[in-house]
This record gives sequence, C-alpha cells and structure tokens, in this order.
Amino acid sequence: MSIRIFVTGGTFDKEYNELTGELYFKETHLPEMLNRSRNTTDVTVRTLMMIDSLNMTDEDRELIVHQCRNAAENKIIITHGTDTMTITAKVLAERIKDKTIVITGAMIPYKFGSSDGFFNLGSALAFVQALPAGVYIAMNGRPFNWDNVRKNKQTGQFEELK
Repeated sequence: MSIRIFVTGGTFDKEYNELTGELYFKETHLPEMLNRSRNTTDVTVRTLMMIDSLNMTDEDRELIVHQCRNAAENKIIITHGTDTMTITAKVLAERIKDKTIVITGAMIPYKFGSSDGFFNLGSALAFVQALPAGVYIAMNGRPFNWDNVRKNKQTGQFEELK
C-alpha cells in the first residue's frame, strides 16, 4: 500500500526566528519526521505550498484537489494549517469520492520539540490505512469525519460538532 503525503505548510512546518520572534517557512520537516519515526510504509512526499492556512486561496485549494485527483495513490495525507483545514476538507469531500484523504496539522511547530505534529502525523498514517474512502481530519489522536468537526479555539483541540 502506497501513501502520498502532500505538504501545504501550516504551523506544522513553521520555523522560529530567535532574533525577531517571528514564525516563518523554510522547508518541510516531513522527511525528517518520517525518518525519526522509523516509518516503513511506502510513502511519497510532495510539497505543494508552504503557507499559513489563513492565507490559503480558492486557487490553492483547487491545486490540492487537482493533485489528489491525479495522484496514483488512493491513500493520501495532507499536512495543513489548523485554522482552515475544515474548509479544505469540505472542498475535497465534495469533489473526490474514491480515495481516503486524511488532513492533519499541528498546534505547535515541529521544531519547538513539544509539538503535537509528530503524534498527529503518526495518527494520520495509521488512519489513512484503516479508514474507508472519504475525507477525514486527524487531530488529537482521533479521526473526525470532515463534516462533523471543529477547532475549539478555547481548548486548542478538535472536537465533534454533534
């Protein structure tokens, strides 16, 4: 079973500039994370963009849909910023029915050392292999259906709507 991972940026891949205190993008941490986790699944990583999801446009989402549709793999993980991942999930769910797509992210950048991104990536790898075709969000160790999840900004966790 081959898995495609598409990188779009988000907090997952942000770096910290110690001089200015700003967060910025350099390159994805996915290869390092997969290596550190001793992953043995057949995974191909492709960076589509490195942006904050609050800056993601309709054109960016069209690119994500296009890449998911055209991927040879039917198991896909997308790393994404947490603020708008539900919007991207909705667009994907409306347009792609025959693949298992799991969107994941992080509340704390991977480079901070205390990031939840490592755990969320591991969860997404497991969920994408076990879940049927559909679009899901994997956060906090749980898989959520794309249309039944929200980011609770008070708790910093994802939760079911119903």
